[in-house]
Amino acid sequence: MPTLLAMRVGIDGLTALAFFGLLRRYPTIGGPGWWSLSATVSILGSLGLWLRGSVPDFLAYGAGNAALCIAPLLAWMGLRSHLQFLQPVARVAAAGLVAAALQTVFIFVWDLPQARQAVFALAVLIVMGMAYRDMVSADPQRRVPEMQALKLLTVVEFVAMLLFALAGPVAGLPLSQVGPVTVFFFLLAGLLRVVLYGALVTYRLRLEGDRARQGLLIREADSRALIENLSAGVMVFRPNHTLSSINSAARRFFGWSPGGANTALPEPTGPGWQMLREDGQPMRRHDMPFERVLATGQPVKSVVVGVPVGNGDEVHWALFNAYPENNAQGGLRHVVLTFIDITSLKTAQAEQKTLQAQLSQSQKMEALGTLAGGVAHDFNNILAAILGNADLARQDLTHDAPARESLHEISTAARRGRELVRQILAFSRQQPAERTRVDVGAILAETCNLMRAAMPPHAQLLHECHPDTPPLLADATQLGQVLINLGTNAVHALEGRPGRVECQLDGLKGHDPRLPTEVAEACAEAGVDAVRLRVSDNGCGMTEAVRSRIFEPFFTTKVVGRGTGLGLPVVLGIVQVHGGAIDVESRPGKGTTFTLYFPAAPDGPPGLALDPVVGHAGADPVTMAPRPSEGAETALLETPPMADAPPADQPHILYLDDDDTLVFLVRRLLERRGYRVTSFTDQQLAVNAVREQPEAFQLLLTDYNMPGMSGLDVARAVLAINPKLPVAVASGYITDELQAEAKTAGVREVVFKTDAVEAFCEVVARLVKPD
Repeated sequence: MPTLLAMRVGIDGLTALAFFGLLRRYPTIGGPGWWSLSATVSILGSLGLWLRGSVPDFLAYGAGNAALCIAPLLAWMGLRSHLQFLQPVARVAAAGLVAAALQTVFIFVWDLPQARQAVFALAVLIVMGMAYRDMVSADPQRRVPEMQALKLLTVVEFVAMLLFALAGPVAGLPLSQVGPVTVFFFLLAGLLRVVLYGALVTYRLRLEGDRARQGLLIREADSRALIENLSAGVMVFRPNHTLSSINSAARRFFGWSPGGANTALPEPTGPGWQMLREDGQPMRRHDMPFERVLATGQPVKSVVVGVPVGNGDEVHWALFNAYPENNAQGGLRHVVLTFIDITSLKTAQAEQKTLQAQLSQSQKMEALGTLAGGVAHDFNNILAAILGNADLARQDLTHDAPARESLHEISTAARRGRELVRQILAFSRQQPAERTRVDVGAILAETCNLMRAAMPPHAQLLHECHPDTPPLLADATQLGQVLINLGTNAVHALEGRPGRVECQLDGLKGHDPRLPTEVAEACAEAGVDAVRLRVSDNGCGMTEAVRSRIFEPFFTTKVVGRGTGLGLPVVLGIVQVHGGAIDVESRPGKGTTFTLYFPAAPDGPPGLALDPVVGHAGADPVTMAPRPSEGAETALLETPPMADAPPADQPHILYLDDDDTLVFLVRRLLERRGYRVTSFTDQQLAVNAVREQPEAFQLLLTDYNMPGMSGLDVARAVLAINPKLPVAVASGYITDELQAEAKTAGVREVVFKTDAVEAFCEVVARLVKPD
């Protein structure tokens, strides 16, 4: 018996240590803590039995037997904890106290060994029954083999305990004979129970491991689905430059077909992985995000990279981030690249830069227009005075007078100055225009005839006009100026070498994809087709830097004295005024092609036949009323004065201008034509003159731009006095607003100031006649 009890103490000690180790390693698994405590309490019971006779009976029987009763209760609590059932700690503690009290009573009050044995047996049987019930509830379908084995062992122990409790008293066997057999049996059963408890722990670990793996698989699947459906690109590389995985967004970005990751893809520096910096230049290898992570082991953030796709004609832009993914030992497992497609943002930025450049160009044009408007008045007065006085002086001379040649040169120089002012005004869109239905083919043919006569012999001029080209609603003079400017530039591009200049005219459908957006929209809105005009040469061509600046005011690549830098800005201004657009193609050494697109004229009655001079770029701008051609102007100026008429019958003209030089000139000019002229340089004096004699004047001719009181203000004041008095206003620059305001004020005509002197006689002759 002592030997068995010693073995039991040793086995219980090992069991307590083993389950305590399980408790420390797997604290979340219920049971090992209680089983370790149960084995410890069992050691106390075994020691009480072993030391019987050597220690007081209270310790040997009372404490020992109580410990043997409490140990199964603690083991049962461990089973319930392992099965995740509610643990009745208070009841177990109370039951332990009752068992200890009974054992004490049966020692000190009634010394009954059979009663103590019966209490122990009853306690063990009750605990075995409750354990069996819990195991049946935990595994009703009998799927856990370990649980079935533990149930069988519990049944065997239950039967053995009954035999132990009944065999001795019935057979009359003393405890000294029954005890060793019982201890040996329950020693073996305890060992088996410890093994089964360990198997349950192993089963729980395996079950939780399976659940963890299943959860991990689910999370991985969720992560893969999330990454696959991200709009951002994700690529995972191994350190050997092979691709581990890639999502759909990245495949779309690179233009690859859908599918799984291809580990045989080339490394990032291969042909399919060319990367560009923001300036469009190839990125060096050590600057690539992947290589920077490999070299430094640190994350890389917010790197803008361009990737050519397809044949390299298209570039996709992305904002790249890269970070390392290390294993448990700190070694590099993967390099993860994530990026966001910013191609649309880069496109928007490029468009913004283009719009900013256009805005800058528009501001330059507006500034030049303001400058032109400011100087046109005074400069036109000076030119008008020079031209008018030169023509008057030439009329006073005989045809063979030597001074006529000098006067002719003076007039020629003044007219060149006037043409420069016209170009500035056309560029700033302040030159008046009269848009009618015109035949562009006729203008092209006439302009080519004029240019052919002035072209060098080594240059060929070819023009082709498609017969079905629709007409335009345009100013024929300004279209001629466009063709002259483009043709002159094309001839200059030949640089004295043999070459050709080609002009081609045809029509396009309003929905033709070759049309610029703004022209296509205008055609769609008006329901018309388009006209395309191309002027090309095979000359020196232009670099991209020059081509980007050709429409800047005063920018020129020509030598000093050969160009003013206003030709192409004037062309751009005229084309835009007509609702058109310009496309320029040029390569150094290969020539240049200017393609002009215009909306065709809406259907309507055809205009009058074009005058042969109308298409000439040097023809005079139009006014609010028709004017004679250059020849008619010359004839007008050269016509002898009107026959003398009685002063009472001479038309009386009131002329107002703040420039006394121009007043002197106009008065002489009109008096030679037989008119009686009263002139003023002060607005209020002119108004007072009409107020004093309302019926004394047949016409008021006034300048528009005067300090203090404009010509329209004078017209309103005079017409308030005499509403029937014809009024004409002259201006150095005429806008649509000015014409509308003049019409509202009752002004009969607005005369362009650069033509004022030459047109005054014709305007006066027309307006002084009765309606």
